[in-house]
Amino acid sequence: MIRSAFTPYDELNRLLVELTAAAREILGDSFVGAYLQGSFALGDADLFSDCDFLIPVHRPITADQETALRTLHDEIPTRAGFWTKHLEGSYPVVQELRSLDGLGRDWLYIDHGWRKMQRSTHCNTEVVRWTVREYGVTLAGPDPRELVDTVPPEALRGRMRENVVTLLPDLAIWVSIELAWGQRYAVTTLCRILYTLTTARVCSKKAALLWAIDELDPRWSGLCRQALEGRALGFDPEDAAEAPVVAQTIAFAEYAKTLAADR
Repeated sequence: MIRSAFTPYDELNRLLVELTAAAREILGDSFVGAYLQGSFALGDADLFSDCDFLIPVHRPITADQETALRTLHDEIPTRAGFWTKHLEGSYPVVQELRSLDGLGRDWLYIDHGWRKMQRSTHCNTEVVRWTVREYGVTLAGPDPRELVDTVPPEALRGRMRENVVTLLPDLAIWVSIELAWGQRYAVTTLCRILYTLTTARVCSKKAALLWAIDELDPRWSGLCRQALEGRALGFDPEDAAEAPVVAQTIAFAEYAKTLAADR
């Protein structure tokens, strides 16, 4: 049975029902279930969020199944509507999803706003496992706690200690923090890293910024508030970040590294 009302958006609900049914038809008896993770699972999604999904499979996807899934995800963004352009997710082999032993495995993945699928570890993380196990929204299939083992707090914290060091260099590969969107993304991600380091839990982008405004050194509150208020602006390749804000973002990253070393 497929649920039909798992987000506040009717259009998205209909799309997810269609995606789940199509994936089930393509995958046959290899289909395990379909789940939302990310902001829609954490309860803090809005029109500036993408919709993150996982559709686990019992066995590695065959060539014919992959062709059909690629055709499906190539077609969905051509449909009318808003949410057809905002799906993102992976098709993990369920045994690789179950525990951290599966880290590093590539899964068939569709990126936000893309039409071409790729093989990627993007969703194969401690954070995704924690989110889908603890808060995953079931579109179809068993309770996600039956599929994903508990993620130890130190595993989450350990990953955040690594991510805080590599964040800005990794970000520079695909977007510059001299762009306003990239600068806001960097601040937001640093806040999420520090939240998880502090609590051994995962939260949404919006919740992380609000937490940081309340809990971090007040000298960063203006920077975090600027990132929060800028969520509605979206991505604009012509919108440059102001030089002082870029400099403050780099300083915030250094601050985050120092905090991470102590936690």
